[in-house]
Amino acid sequence: MNHRPMELGRPASGKRRLKDLLLQKDNRSCADCGAPDPKWASANIGVFICLKCCGVHRSLGTHISKVLSVTLDEWSDDEIDAMIEVGGNSSANAIYEAFIPDGCSKPGPDAGHEERSKFIRSKYEAQEFLKPSLRINSGPSRKNSLQNTLQSSSFSRKIIDSFRSNSSQKTEGMVEFIGLLKVKVIRGTNLAIRDMMTSDPYVILTLGQQTLQTTIIKSNLNPVWNEELMLSVPQRYGALQLRVFDHDTFSADDIMGEAEVDLQPLITSAMAFGDAGMFGNMQIGKWLKSNDNALVDDSTVNIVDGKVKQEVTLKLQNVECGEIDLELEWMPLEQ
Repeated sequence: MNHRPMELGRPASGKRRLKDLLLQKDNRSCADCGAPDPKWASANIGVFICLKCCGVHRSLGTHISKVLSVTLDEWSDDEIDAMIEVGGNSSANAIYEAFIPDGCSKPGPDAGHEERSKFIRSKYEAQEFLKPSLRINSGPSRKNSLQNTLQSSSFSRKIIDSFRSNSSQKTEGMVEFIGLLKVKVIRGTNLAIRDMMTSDPYVILTLGQQTLQTTIIKSNLNPVWNEELMLSVPQRYGALQLRVFDHDTFSADDIMGEAEVDLQPLITSAMAFGDAGMFGNMQIGKWLKSNDNALVDDSTVNIVDGKVKQEVTLKLQNVECGEIDLELEWMPLEQ
C-alpha cells in the first residue's frame, strides 16, 4: 500500500476533527456536571461527558443517548459530523438547559449517583429544562415546533430523531452502575462449520439489558477480531453472556456456541485492592476451571501497568467445537 503525504487543503481525518472539537474551551468540561477533561460523548445528542455521567447516559438507552469513548471507540463519519454540527456542549446546553427552574441546580463533579442521575434524566429523558413551548408531548404541533427550532439552530437529524424516540419509548427503570467493563474479543479457534465448508462468525455479548456485537469475519473458522467492546456494569451484574453466530444473508443466523463469564472474581478482586495504580504488576485473583463453567484453563486476575485485567479462554458450549479468547478490563467509575 502506498502512503502519500497529506495534501494541502485536504480535509482533516474524522478523529482529528473530533479531537479539535473536544479541545474547544466549552468542551473541556462535562456538559452535565462540569468535571474537567471529559473522555466520553453522546454521539446523537452532541455533548462531551465524564466517566461518571457516562454511566447514567448508558442507562437511558441508545434511543436517547448513544455513548462512545472519544479515544477507545471507532466513530463513523456520520457520528462525527453530527457532533460537529451540534458544536459541542454550549450549543447543546443552550437547548437542553434553556429553562432550569428555580430550586434546581446542576450536579457538580463530586455529586453522588442519585443526584447526577436525577438531573440527567430530567434533562434528556423528561426534557424538563426545554422551554415549555418546545417540550414534546403527544400533540403533533409540539413535534413540529421543536423540529423547526432545532433545524434553525443547526442541530443534526440525529438529535431530532432522538427527541422523536423519547416520546414513544417507555421509561426504563433506574439502574445504578458501579463501573465499566472493557471486553477485548481477541480470537476464535476451531469454530464450528455452519456453511458448506466454513462460517462467517461474529460474537454477541450481553450484560443485563446491554447487547453488543463484533464485526463479521467472512469465511474463517479461526477469526481474529482484536475488537474492544465497552459495557456498563450494574450493581447486580450477573454473568456476561457470550454467543457466537454464523452470518447468513438469506436466512436466520446459525448459532455457533455460547458461554458465560463469571465477573465476580474480576470485580471483587478489583474492589478489594482499590486504586490499581498504587500497585505494581501482580496477581490479585483467580477464576478456577470446573465442570460447571466453560473455562479451558484457570483464569487469573492481574494488575498490569495500573489496570485490572483478566485473560479468559472459553470452550463454547452446546456445539461440537470452538474456543474464544477474551481479555477483560475493569474500570471503576471513580477513576
